[in-house]
Order: sequence, then C-alpha cells, then structure tokens
Amino acid sequence: MEKNNILKNYSGLLWLLAGITVGSIAGLIFGNKIESIKPLGDIFLNLLFTAVIPLVFFAVSSAIANIDRSKKLGRLMMIMVMVFLSTILISAFLTIVATWIFPIHQQLSSSPLPAETEKIQSVGEQMTQLLTVGEFFEIGSRKNMLALIIFSVLVGFSTLYAGEEGEPFKKFLASGNEVMKKLIILIMKLGPIGLGAYFAYQVGVFGPQLFDTYAKALGLYYGVGAFYFVVFFTLYAFISGGFKAIKIFWKNNIVPSLTSVGTCSSIATIPANLDGAAKMGVPAYIANVTIPLGSTLHKDGSSISSIIKIAVVFAIFGKDLVQVDTIILALGITVLVSIVEGGIPNGGYIGELLMISAYQLPPEALPPAMIIGTLVDPMATLLNATGDNVAAMLIARFTEGKNWMLNK
Repeated sequence: MEKNNILKNYSGLLWLLAGITVGSIAGLIFGNKIESIKPLGDIFLNLLFTAVIPLVFFAVSSAIANIDRSKKLGRLMMIMVMVFLSTILISAFLTIVATWIFPIHQQLSSSPLPAETEKIQSVGEQMTQLLTVGEFFEIGSRKNMLALIIFSVLVGFSTLYAGEEGEPFKKFLASGNEVMKKLIILIMKLGPIGLGAYFAYQVGVFGPQLFDTYAKALGLYYGVGAFYFVVFFTLYAFISGGFKAIKIFWKNNIVPSLTSVGTCSSIATIPANLDGAAKMGVPAYIANVTIPLGSTLHKDGSSISSIIKIAVVFAIFGKDLVQVDTIILALGITVLVSIVEGGIPNGGYIGELLMISAYQLPPEALPPAMIIGTLVDPMATLLNATGDNVAAMLIARFTEGKNWMLNK
C-alpha cells in the first residue's frame, strides 16, 4: 500500500519524465526534422500562459482577503517574516555564488538562442514598467506578471477591509481560486506531450550538448541542496539553541524528511512537521502558525531552484548572471516565487513566467525552466518542507529568548 502511495504521489513527475525522455530520443533520431512537432509544445505553452493570469489573480487576492484580522500575533508575525526572508535570501545568494564557481554558461555559449530585443531605459522607466501598467487590459499580459501580483495584493486587502460588504466578493475570489487550480491541473495533463515536444525540438536543433547543460544544472542543484540541507540547517539549529538544538533537530527531523520525499508535497508534510516541532520543544503557538504558513510562504528549495533556472535560461540565451541589477532582480524574483508557489498546483511554473516577464525573455525560455523544476522536485520538496522546522526553532529563539528550550 505504501509503495502504491509513493507511485501515486510521483505519477505526475514520472509522466513528465517519460515525455521528456521520449522527446529526447526522438530529437536525437530525427534531428532538425523534428522541428515540425514544435507546435504541440506551443499549444501547451499558450494554454498555460492563458490560464496562469487569472490563477495568479484569484490565488493571491483570495489568500489576502481571507486573512484572520482578529489574531494579535504582531511580534510573532514580524519575526517569522524576517526569518523566512533571511533563509530564502541566504539560500539564493549561496546558489548564485555556486553558479559563479561552477558556471553553466560555457556549454551553450557557442549557439545561444536569440533573445528579444530590449530598448535601453532609465532605472525609473524600468521600475515603472515592471511594477505597473498604463491600461487595465494590459494587466492580463504575461509580460506584466509582477504588476498583476501587485494589483492582486491590493484587491485582496481592499476586500479584507471592506468587511461584511465585501463578503460576496470574497466568496467569488475563493471560488475562482478553486476553479483556476483545477484548470491548471487539467492543462498539466498535457505536460508530458507539450514538454516532450519542446525537448525533442531543442535536442533536434541544438544537439546533445543540451544534455551537458541540464546534467550540470542538476548536479549543481543537488550539490547545493545537499550542502544547504546538512550545513545550513545545522547552522540554523545551532543559532537557535547551540549543540543541544542540533541534536534535537536532526533526531526529530527524520520522519518529516522521509514524509516530504515520499509525498513530494510540503502541504502533506505539515502533520509530520507539527509533531516534529513539538518534539523539538517549539511552543505550540509558534509551531501552529509557523508550520502551516511556512508550507506556503517559506521555500528554501524553491529559492535554490529559482536561481538555477535563471542560470540555465541565461546560458541558453547567452546572458551572464553577474551584473548587480541582474542579481538584485533575481533575488527579488526568488522571494516572490517562494510566496506565489504556495498552495498552487504546479506553482513553480508561475515563478518561471515571472522570470520571463522580468527579464523580457521570449516564450522559448519557459520549457528549459520547467524541465529543471521537474527534475529537482524531490530535493526541493525536502528543503521546502523540513526547512519549516528549523525556521520554527529560530523563531522560538528570537521570540522566547535564548533559554526557550529550557522553558519547555
């Protein structure tokens, strides 16, 4: 029964891998002739591009509109936000440094795909274009994803503060959110065909050198992920309570780790995390807030994969992840990806669309990022889910004081 559950949880991933494998073989066999099946991939991407706009709007605005304003958790929430942001940014910057030490761009530098032409704009013009749009209908373009998120946040808060008069609209947002999540699930049924067709096209046109790029990206991700999991989680535990906290954390993090890998879901790991956090000595009022919110808002694994995806896409398009403004934007995208992914099936793809929008890349940049996201999903889930436990210990340290473990 347990084996069947694991296969069920990973069925979507296995089908995507099967599609990618078949596409790769077809690309190697037929070469440039395989370009004729590229429209299958285009159809899949167009459906995804079309559905993701209303999905983001309903998901973000509904989440904010349903915040419980009666909870007086100001200090806890402030500390929790700071811990979440700190660990996400640390994992992202660690990955950026890793891409400098083990660069990916060398693989495809000889034949990069053409990027969209960009007009030179001032910093103010770039920020205006990135954060806002001039007309309402432009909010529905995938090129204005960040502006859409900001608008959705404002709608959510407006609904929240409308009180009883906003209740019908709040229900509409919640209903729309559920409908759009189901729509994304239906569209992703075409994922094996769509990604398979695109991978066949890429392999057929650019040759086996693509495998070197993906292999290097995967090796880099799993290397950084394992290093972050062992070294930085241990460091966070030490900061929260010294060597005693390290021992308690790893002793009680085994079951959550196995659960996250077995279910491939941060949400499904919440019960194991709550039990583990209690055994670690985290006060109930901290764990009961941090663990559920962390499952949707705190994703160190997604942070690492976001940077790897950007590095791979930049490699294909002949760009470098070295300029200060590019790095700052990458860190900002990473934080947003960690937030947007929460509670949304295949939410990582929304972050990839945000990346394409922010860097003004063509639609061809999406499949490589999706493929990387698919292949790193087990490790990403492990980091995303179990990172909430060590985050809860840090929050307890800064909320309850350095003797919080003794208070248990």
